[in-house]
Amino acid sequence: MLHAQLEKNLHSHAFDGYDVNWHEETKTVTCVHTLSHADLEPGLNVTGLSWNSTGSTVAVSYGRFDHEDWCTHKSLLCTWNVDRKNINPKKADVAVDISSCLMCVAFHPEIPAFIAGGTFNGEVQLWDLSQPDNPLLASSGIEDDSHRDPVSRVVWVLDPEGKGKNKYKLVSISGDGKILVWQASPQSKEIKLLDGFLLLAESMPRSMRKGRLRPDAEMGVTAISYTHEDKTLFVVGSEGGGVFKCSMNSSDRLAAAHIQSSVPLKNPVSFAFTPHVGPVYAVECSPYHRNLFLTCGIDQTARVYSMLQAKPVLELEPAAGYIFSARWSPVRPSVFAVVTGEGQLLIYDLVVHKVNPVCTLEAGSDKKPVYTLEFNLHNRQLLATGDELGHVRVWQLNDELTLQDPGEETVLADLADTALE
Repeated sequence: MLHAQLEKNLHSHAFDGYDVNWHEETKTVTCVHTLSHADLEPGLNVTGLSWNSTGSTVAVSYGRFDHEDWCTHKSLLCTWNVDRKNINPKKADVAVDISSCLMCVAFHPEIPAFIAGGTFNGEVQLWDLSQPDNPLLASSGIEDDSHRDPVSRVVWVLDPEGKGKNKYKLVSISGDGKILVWQASPQSKEIKLLDGFLLLAESMPRSMRKGRLRPDAEMGVTAISYTHEDKTLFVVGSEGGGVFKCSMNSSDRLAAAHIQSSVPLKNPVSFAFTPHVGPVYAVECSPYHRNLFLTCGIDQTARVYSMLQAKPVLELEPAAGYIFSARWSPVRPSVFAVVTGEGQLLIYDLVVHKVNPVCTLEAGSDKKPVYTLEFNLHNRQLLATGDELGHVRVWQLNDELTLQDPGEETVLADLADTALE
């Protein structure tokens, strides 16, 4: 009789779709670390954050966004290992002196101590943090082949044709309109320009051009993200509010004679989306849907676009000031977070609500602006934010925000399908 009952249970559909969760459930989102470096020059902001390839260490770039002229500040690249039991929240494990403001930072995807950054003066730099006495490996310098304006972001991109030490390329963007592709590895101890693109006003629809902007005028590039399925496709945001789909395979050479470069600069743009009003501060392609990407900007909106149409498929207005950064969760397809000018961290879950955040947290010291956030790809419960006063907060997310529901990706698919209607 027992055998018959077990056989019956084996063919039962009573628990179809049920996903067993063996973890102890965590209901709250809590701040587990507030980090600041005691020797930091007063007035420096957190300009960028990056988790290393093991998820144990967070890197912080410090600089200022309010320059009126050439940068004379001394800044720092700092790291903290958040897995250490004796972590000192007032003193970084590693602090590297930088001769000008450091505007962005990005750990290598596979080498834990290898990190890149970009300065206010336009330099792209590489460090090996396993060499504390002399961590600087290479710098692009302030040459024709580098940037003439502050570097907005650096990103590591998997090269489909790359092997070994050249498996990843480094891409930098800047207010000078350039998108530069570099070869960079810790073994070679050099940074070499491989390819380049230039964003010009002629890429923008005429309806977006302000005043008498010359077609050959450069448009500052403020944000960039590569699609997860095809590393030749990427999206950029611009100072003027433009959002563009681009291709690394573009062969459209530009006749920009006024710009010196050892490599031909090409027009990467293949499609223009409905623009933001004013600068775009962040762009990120969804890790779970090939056609969706997230943006935010000074117009106080966060948007989800589809690659298949110009207009956004979702637009959010949190009424919390400028939105300085926006990131998708790496483990929950329907979850993303934004940080605001009024010091808030807002977390959205499209399964629960498409307009209102499921979590609102005070992430800025004294309600000062929060400029950056990064989810931890390797420790799914951690997220870091950085604010105007130079403070970094590490948040522990609850299970609802980190454990994927069965069929959750259909929510994104349904959202993307609205672009086809």
